Amino acid sequence: MASNDDIMLALGKLQEGVDRLRVDFQDEKGMAHESRAVIHQRLDNQALQIAHMETTIAVSGQIDAQVRGEIQALKETVEKNQGIVTPAIDEWKRMKTLGVGISGLIAFAGLTIGGIVAYMSETAVAAVRHWLRIP
Repeated sequence: MASNDDIMLALGKLQEGVDRLRVDFQDEKGMAHESRAVIHQRLDNQALQIAHMETTIAVSGQIDAQVRGEIQALKETVEKNQGIVTPAIDEWKRMKTLGVGISGLIAFAGLTIGGIVAYMSETAVAAVRHWLRIP
């Protein structure tokens, strides 16, 4: 049979083992708590980022819609102004074509008169000499 000292020694070893298990479980429990806290912090940060992204997307959508509306309004204004200005531009083109035609006609008339004068100059000189009786 085991002596009382042996039993007390065994109980002391058992108590030491239980104390070590308790410390190990406390350490594990603390590390698990820290790990869960980090995971929850990351989830909270991710939720904030998602909310910020949703807000950004919503604002971007509204800005896009506003820009599309402004572009449509500008397009309508340009088309309206183009309709108003088109007759004036067409008239300007017609006047420009007419001016080029008149300039060409004046140049042609000048060349013709110059050619006639050059051709007739000898005859004119002879007629003037005859009229003035210059030999």
